[in-house]
Amino acid sequence: MKIETKTAKFTNPLYLESGRILQPYEIKYETYGELNEDKSNVIVICHALAGSHHAAGRYENEAKPGWWDNFIGDGKTVDTNKYFVICTNNIGSSFGSTSPMSPMLPSSEPYRFKFPVLVVSDIVKAQKILFDSLGIYHVKAVIGGSMGGMQALCYSIEYPEFADTIIAMATTAYTRPWAIAVNKIAMETIRNDPAFKDGNYTKDDLIANGLPGLAIGRMAGLIAYVGPTSMENKFGRNYVETDGLYELFGRFEVERYLEYNAYNFPKIFDPLSYLYVCKTMNIFDAARGTDKLPDALAKIKSRLHLISFSDDVLFFPKEMEEIYTTMKDMNMENVTYKMVESSHGHDSFLVELDKFKDYVVDILEGKI
Repeated sequence: MKIETKTAKFTNPLYLESGRILQPYEIKYETYGELNEDKSNVIVICHALAGSHHAAGRYENEAKPGWWDNFIGDGKTVDTNKYFVICTNNIGSSFGSTSPMSPMLPSSEPYRFKFPVLVVSDIVKAQKILFDSLGIYHVKAVIGGSMGGMQALCYSIEYPEFADTIIAMATTAYTRPWAIAVNKIAMETIRNDPAFKDGNYTKDDLIANGLPGLAIGRMAGLIAYVGPTSMENKFGRNYVETDGLYELFGRFEVERYLEYNAYNFPKIFDPLSYLYVCKTMNIFDAARGTDKLPDALAKIKSRLHLISFSDDVLFFPKEMEEIYTTMKDMNMENVTYKMVESSHGHDSFLVELDKFKDYVVDILEGKI
């Protein structure tokens, strides 16, 4: 599989929904496979909150491959022998696109809290400008899960001629109080951590010492992402063999799992970016700018395929079913809905590929 990683730089202003302007800005992106002559084989992949442009393949000396490597590649579900796949790092994220820790030019000082609050529409607009610069004005499909699914929905509503097919997984038409509450825990623990220094930390501080507030907030996220069924199957009531049961801070295996994953997270993900991305997710509403959800969904011309997961406790299946029933009530035939019986919670779209990969292949081949 051919992999290329690039950074595109834009000097024209990006006008944001908030009324603010981002100028200049950069987008880091990765491509897989070969673009055909008429540019008809493009598939756009949109990443979730903590994801990046590195969706597939493995860099030299990299311990783990890209976050959706089991989904994208030669002979895989999104077959890079057939398709030219593009995944961008969202603006505001930590992995190379313009973010709160980028320099606020012409100064060399980072934006920090001067960075603008973004909405999903802003992120998609920036991606669309990138694709236009590459001469890609229409794509075969846009695929994303979770926050990536929000972007996919945004494409279907705001750029109805852009994609033949939209596949949105494990997402919602608007963020409900439960998900906002999960994000609130992370936002508060970051803000109140002395190591955060009111946003004036340095990257070296984070690498050396981590940020307990972000780690604790990440634990709250992991509980929602993994879900009770997966935790029961993975850990049960197993206790760490080297810890004493009657030691106050002795741990169950599930506690060790949370510690390991959460306390490593601040070394790879920037806390200011986390605050901004959580805010972006919280204010997401596919009907933003219209009176009601049906008004927004009525704009969709692409074939919209919705995939939910039965034990998702971040964006519950009923949230995606609402999109489907709303469109069906308007006699719109360009929508399908499938609920996958899952056991890995919200993260099922990343790990339970065997349960829906053939379905996605059929979608991409026009059989559904």
